[in-house]
Amino acid sequence: MKSIICFRNLKFYNISIFSYITLNNTKKGLIFGAFGVIFVGFQPVVANSRPHILDAYLSAAMTCLVEAMIFLPILLLEAMKKKNYNQSDNKSRFKLLSGWKKNLLLFVLIGLIFSINQVFFFVGYEMAGAINGSLTQKTTVFFGIILGYLILKEKITKLQLIFSCFLFLGLTIGITQFFTLVQFSITILFGVLILLLISFLWMVGHTLTKPVFDRKEATPIQMVFIRNFLSGILLISTYFIIFPVDLTIFRDIENLTFFFIMGGVYGSGLVCWYKTLSYLEISKATIIFAPTPIISAIFASFILGEIFTIFNLIGTIIVIISIIVIVNQKEK
Repeated sequence: MKSIICFRNLKFYNISIFSYITLNNTKKGLIFGAFGVIFVGFQPVVANSRPHILDAYLSAAMTCLVEAMIFLPILLLEAMKKKNYNQSDNKSRFKLLSGWKKNLLLFVLIGLIFSINQVFFFVGYEMAGAINGSLTQKTTVFFGIILGYLILKEKITKLQLIFSCFLFLGLTIGITQFFTLVQFSITILFGVLILLLISFLWMVGHTLTKPVFDRKEATPIQMVFIRNFLSGILLISTYFIIFPVDLTIFRDIENLTFFFIMGGVYGSGLVCWYKTLSYLEISKATIIFAPTPIISAIFASFILGEIFTIFNLIGTIIVIISIIVIVNQKEK
């Protein structure tokens, strides 16, 4: 009888500990998610605040290199943790990169895709504005389910398709100010189209790398470092070939400050995203990051002087609701 009581107490104790740990993980995920929303929402504002002497190409190159610098120590810590976990395996720290030869062309392709994306990031936001641009990039959810269906053979529900239409309806309402096309700027239109292309290419890159993760040949942290390192090297080397370079740009304190702030904000947003994923399911993490257009609108209004209208708000609410329904359907 005593042993049964002890067993029951032990079982109850273990359940209590498990619940405590789960609660802590949820809190940690929410904290990292909250910081991530701020960093991601701040990105377009920083991008549109760059010094006029810096073009989109150089800004993209330096952003990627700074991001690679941020993720390098995280990558090393991950490798050390893996090695300590499997001390008996002398090759454990290289295990997750065992397929690098097989995936070399894929890594180069990913680096190329994200280098193009980083340049378009600055061009698109400059043309569309921070508020419209941030709202446009929420279409990654739509491109994610479409590419998942075409490449990974994942299912799409009718409800996802319906709310994908609502997502684009909300986007259109917000950008066109409820279809006031007479006053709509062609520059904004081209900026929005560029950002739609970014969202598509972004999800192409993520969809192509998912099988690599499934085969345990790389981790998301390793992939972020590889793609930013390759993108930065590709962009900075071609920049010196294509453009006449004034090296005084790299000695100006204002320019250097922008490089590190932009790369830091972008990299911090990614770190928070992956930390959120480590504590929460991807559907919950996606929902937490859904309100980033509202954060961008707040920062853009105070810093850049952009006007956040009632139609921007209505469009953003429709987009957020659509994202919640789409990712919940994907989870089911």
